[in-house]
Amino acid sequence: MKNKKSPSGLIIILLIAAAIVLLVRHFHIRNFHIIKPDVLYTSGQPRGMDYTRLLYKYHIGTIVNVRSASEHRERNWYNEEIIWAKSNGVNYIELPIGRNKHFPDKQTQDRFLTIMADKDKLPVLLHGSSGRKRVAMLTAVWLKKSQRYAAEEVFEIVERISGNCKLTEAEKEFIGGLTN
Repeated sequence: MKNKKSPSGLIIILLIAAAIVLLVRHFHIRNFHIIKPDVLYTSGQPRGMDYTRLLYKYHIGTIVNVRSASEHRERNWYNEEIIWAKSNGVNYIELPIGRNKHFPDKQTQDRFLTIMADKDKLPVLLHGSSGRKRVAMLTAVWLKKSQRYAAEEVFEIVERISGNCKLTEAEKEFIGGLTN
């Protein structure tokens, strides 16, 4: 007697695998990093159920967005984020940093440090489109100026946020030049 393989068994396995992939993608926050638990998290642009996960798992109190106004029309993410934040009692703050100039200016640095110093706004999710360069540089500001991390420690964290990309000399100089 020959052992026949059932095509329906293969179809069931493929459907289960597809469901698992969709669930993982559905609950995956792009470039998510825990910088300091219950204080600061970073990521790329959240989507859909990411917001609910951020609220219930990480208790996000404030979303800080580093995208500029010209980026607000991309894929309607802006309206989704504003409506979700208002509906869930989450503060929403924009601290735009240009895509080409990913170093935050003094005013942006000061505003971010003020937000981070306000315990009622914590924990904070700091995000941009990819959650890499602009987010990494603003995180560096907080780590160096507020948390008093050494430059070498900040370099490691910034490289991790940036997708394990080596820092440029300009980025190292920016971080090294951050003082209280």
